[in-house]
Amino acid sequence: MVDKLHTYRFEILLISQLTILFGELFFFGEWFEEYLSQPLFLINFLAGILLFSKHRKKITAILILLATALFAMVWEQFVDHDSAVVKAVRLFSLYLFYVILTLELILQVWQAKKVGKNVIYGLISGYISLGFVVFFVCLSIETYHPNSFQGLQSLNGKPDSSGLLYYSYITLMTIGYGDIVPSTVLARKAAIFTGMVGQFYLVILTAIIVGKYINQRNTA
Repeated sequence: MVDKLHTYRFEILLISQLTILFGELFFFGEWFEEYLSQPLFLINFLAGILLFSKHRKKITAILILLATALFAMVWEQFVDHDSAVVKAVRLFSLYLFYVILTLELILQVWQAKKVGKNVIYGLISGYISLGFVVFFVCLSIETYHPNSFQGLQSLNGKPDSSGLLYYSYITLMTIGYGDIVPSTVLARKAAIFTGMVGQFYLVILTAIIVGKYINQRNTA
């Protein structure tokens, strides 16, 4: 069962990511944010585990990270809403999970000998995962240095996660509408890093995969 799911790991992960990003287009925004966003992230975590299903050491580390993040989420939700330590553990665990997930995605796509639909899905999923990494970086900055991003809506003293997710992808794609602006040195450095990483991904990794696909077609 796990081996069969592993074959479709890129497709499953991509679907879960697209649901998180665009689910609000099909459900009421506040209802989606309150009731569906966290379960969908959980599904995304489980889909990410499929990437490591053939690497026992890696999957053990991933499961520890996820268990830590989920414990911190439950503690923050039901026990102590304002614990700085629990909040830091949650953010760091989620950030580290998406960093490892993104690196594993890139590695598996890079090492693919044959480029088929699943590799293309993995390529797209890797780009989306980069956006999630950037999101958790920006969320951490805004959490510990409030007002680092001008233009965010005020949400009872909590960072505007929806606005930061939007900003992360707009910056990753180098669109930059200017409605949300980094206003501190740390936030601006994050914006520069985001733009550079997004371009490197498209110019280097995408070009390599396209080159492999062309050579594959020419030798077929």
